Amino acid sequence: MYFINIAMHVVLLVVMPPLLLGIIGRTKAWFAGRRGPPLLQLYFDLLRLMGKGMVISTTTSWIFQAGPIITLAVVLMAGMLVPLGAFSAPIQFAGDLVLFAYLLGLGRFFTTTAAWDTGSSFEGMGVAREVTFACLSEPALFLGFLVLIKLSGTWSLTPMLHAPMTMAMPSLPVASLVLVAAGLFVVLLAENSRIPVDDPATHLELTMIHEVMVLDHSGPLLGLILYGAAMKIFVLSAVLLHLIVPFQTGHVLLDWTLFILEIMGVAVLIGVVESVMARLQMRHVPTLLVGAILLCGFGFFLMLR
Repeated sequence: MYFINIAMHVVLLVVMPPLLLGIIGRTKAWFAGRRGPPLLQLYFDLLRLMGKGMVISTTTSWIFQAGPIITLAVVLMAGMLVPLGAFSAPIQFAGDLVLFAYLLGLGRFFTTTAAWDTGSSFEGMGVAREVTFACLSEPALFLGFLVLIKLSGTWSLTPMLHAPMTMAMPSLPVASLVLVAAGLFVVLLAENSRIPVDDPATHLELTMIHEVMVLDHSGPLLGLILYGAAMKIFVLSAVLLHLIVPFQTGHVLLDWTLFILEIMGVAVLIGVVESVMARLQMRHVPTLLVGAILLCGFGFFLMLR
């Protein structure tokens, strides 16, 4: 059964991420009164991109082509550290939360370096915004982890994230978990360039953040970028679910089914947020991320009572 659960973890991590973007797109289309793209549209787009050629500038080096590959690899590794639902992660050890956070940071490093490698000042503008906002989202992530460390008494992601599920309700610090969940949801939106932080569908040059950094990528490289972005949403959504719905049934098949439905629900929630909110002006985005830091910080201070 252990190996079956590991195989299920890998299959969902590899196969399901593009579906989440399809659900987000259909949710936004429903709010707009449109039919919207098919749920499986990103799968078709990825197949089409993998069969296309690439246009690579002569000013770029190996970093431009290695960036999307390394970014996808480190996000995949980060996904192997995060438990899905009631099940343990395939890789777990004391302090793996630090590796998780900095695997995401390493992916961002290679994404921004690949953008810089083009020599475009336009892409450099997007890089500056990306790393500035990352400096504010990472403290919120670590403060949220501190709450789970205090709750579980361990530095490993699997027992940390399972702690709210295993504790009895009277002793569960609900207020702290609600604050951390709200803060990490903002981090989820910021890390994945979603509204109100960024709009992945924008074509306004002066408002782009993530999209401007990948304008020069094409063909399979662009496909890897899209796939890596979808996988990052999947991984961070799996982290958030442990705070939103910390329960299990004890039945393997039912637990996997609940996880799939719950993570699809997070995708619907993201689509709802993008449908009812406007994108913030660029100067207000740091305020939102500082708010996420404060939410997670207050959640930690409540744990010190």
